[in-house]
Amino acid sequence: MPPSVVLVTGVSRFLGGHLAARLAANPDIERVLGVDTVPPPRDLLRRMGRAEFVRADIRNPLISKVISTASVDTVVHASLTANPGSSGGRVAMKEMNVIGTMQLLAACQKAPSVQRMVLKSTTAVYGSSSRDPALFTETMTPKDLPPGGYAKDAIEIEGYLRGFARRRPDVSVTTLRFANFIGPRIDTVFTRYFALPAVPIVLGYDARVQLVHEEDGLAVLEKAASEDVPGVFNVAADGVLLLSQAIRRAGRVPLPVPSLAVGPVSRLFRSARLVDFSPEQMRLLNFGRVVDNGRLRRQFGFTPRWTTVQAFDDYVRGRALRPVVDPDRFAAVERGVLAAARVLR
Repeated sequence: MPPSVVLVTGVSRFLGGHLAARLAANPDIERVLGVDTVPPPRDLLRRMGRAEFVRADIRNPLISKVISTASVDTVVHASLTANPGSSGGRVAMKEMNVIGTMQLLAACQKAPSVQRMVLKSTTAVYGSSSRDPALFTETMTPKDLPPGGYAKDAIEIEGYLRGFARRRPDVSVTTLRFANFIGPRIDTVFTRYFALPAVPIVLGYDARVQLVHEEDGLAVLEKAASEDVPGVFNVAADGVLLLSQAIRRAGRVPLPVPSLAVGPVSRLFRSARLVDFSPEQMRLLNFGRVVDNGRLRRQFGFTPRWTTVQAFDDYVRGRALRPVVDPDRFAAVERGVLAAARVLR
């Protein structure tokens, strides 16, 4: 049964704004409320159609009044962010992620009209380490707990959501753990990273990268908001790319950095406002992370349209990334390296 009144957080960003637009286009949904601290860009606001923008801070208890006054029955919490730059710094990002979620859940707990809660979480809750399994399933826990940053925020938030589900067993709760987003329109740390002319990589490592296309991500969020599909689901495309393969497909030049120099290099890129590398993102570039999406197919009923390779190639085409170095030169160098290795053996 479709919802009557849906509230979406984080509508000034790509996912929240475009999700509100999709839900507003559904005639079976009576009202769509989009909440954020700042209004969406003009083009996104126009795309949202009949969705109503409400300028509110979910860290403020007044969000409870918004939910109760509108008799919201479905809440999609899509405002979690991994980008401190767009949040006003790491402290502000943590406040918005953790404190904001606590206030939002408290407001939902008091509102008898709320029947469905959807959380946009992240596969970063599994961490990244050398002891990781080949595939993470939804029942697994991280081998090394993330010490801080977005990953730790997400772990705390999922814990608060489980507590909310115990206190409100009548509410259907869906947790969506997304892999890193990629696509021609979305702006993330990864889309900026692969657009750099020289892409820094950790010397001696070639991580496995698993992605999810922006359109698949929106489709999953829309389905979770529109249908009753409770549970925890990994949302990721089929297949993986090695980091070196992704860099080559984007026509970029790899820049190997020794492990000891990773910190200074990441600070340099952050100060230049090119890419804001967090410690957990640097560990991801070391060890990678791959999750199993079988439950998404079987129980949630969604099959990703794009594989990891297809999603990445669509990003490269959509951004019109021009090769920094002729790909034939890369191939020639690789052949030379392989030939030298055979001679040495």
